[in-house]
Amino acid sequence: MARLSTLCYLEQEGKYLMLHRTVKKDDVNKDKWIGVGGHFEADESPEECLLREVKEETGYTLTSYRYRGMVTFVSGDGVTEYMSLFTADGFIGEPVACDEGELAWIDKGEVENLNIWEGDKIFFRLLRERQDFFSLKLVYDGEGGLSYAALDGKPVTFD
Repeated sequence: MARLSTLCYLEQEGKYLMLHRTVKKDDVNKDKWIGVGGHFEADESPEECLLREVKEETGYTLTSYRYRGMVTFVSGDGVTEYMSLFTADGFIGEPVACDEGELAWIDKGEVENLNIWEGDKIFFRLLRERQDFFSLKLVYDGEGGLSYAALDGKPVTFD
């Protein structure tokens, strides 16, 4: 089964807006820290999904954002997710409480110390080091462990 989703990291003063997923039961991201975003609705483009999901989860309307990469997640449990990854450095509006967990601004240098997915560490590095669009494939073993990664079609290892 394949799913389409977006993920966005809002940036402000050297920090990312992170979502600590603590609310939903049976959440694959339970207790993890992730960006904001979600699954496509019928006929949405990546940008339309991004704008809707960020508004729903944060209250913010994006005014400046970049499509940074495509991340293919192979979960190991029969689900493959194609995630459009964005960063945003412009937004307006008043923050709202998120019904999926707690939102917090985290220093970019501290993000990797949070409870995040192993593969997320790879794309945070890519967001820091690359300005061009990238394609990242992350294969998990079905128990949360990262078993394979490929960047732009070539196998990679990151320490």
